[in-house]
Amino acid sequence: MEPENREILLRGAEAFGIDLAEGAILAFDIYLRELLKWNQKINLTGIRTEKGIVIKHFLDSLSVCSHIPGHTSLLDVGSGAGFPGIPLKMVQRSLDVTLIDSVRKKVDFQKHIVRLLGLRGIEAVHGRVQEKGVVQKMGERFDMTISRAFSDTATFLHLSHLLLKKGGKAITMRGKTTEEEFQRLSKGGGRRYRLQTHVSFVLPFSDFERTILLFEKQ
Repeated sequence: MEPENREILLRGAEAFGIDLAEGAILAFDIYLRELLKWNQKINLTGIRTEKGIVIKHFLDSLSVCSHIPGHTSLLDVGSGAGFPGIPLKMVQRSLDVTLIDSVRKKVDFQKHIVRLLGLRGIEAVHGRVQEKGVVQKMGERFDMTISRAFSDTATFLHLSHLLLKKGGKAITMRGKTTEEEFQRLSKGGGRRYRLQTHVSFVLPFSDFERTILLFEKQ
């Protein structure tokens, strides 16, 4: 990782209240290099620069860290190249993380990174949460679900309802949200959820506007 991008990762993480140890920075460097290498063969991400990946993948993933308590069972729906689930696990080792994605090659990459970094308490699953068999197998066992790029909010919340424990929470990560869009998104859970948290911010070292909505299952 270029020194400039290492500094962006370190300072950006600090902006979210995360103090990255040297070992964690090294792990992110390995993740970055493997993502760039694999991306030459399979389409894992449209972002192809070190700086872009550090900001729009790594820091974006870490932006929700303060909303996820330790020892939480977390399901990352539509996890792609492992975001945000793997970075969250890297900085919160007590999390019990399950990644699920419908593209096998992306799941293969996730498993490769998990093995390479020696992460424990994290599983990568190939499948679709829309499938009845997947829901039945997983059951209502997760404390939290999270989505960074999966479907629309209403669909994500509907599927999460089948996978969350009573009182569990669902986090959806979106881009810039207008007041009209916020009103629509906040109603996406209907009577089955209560909107608990709504945070809008700009990612450090960028003008990339983000919105986090946290819903509690009723």
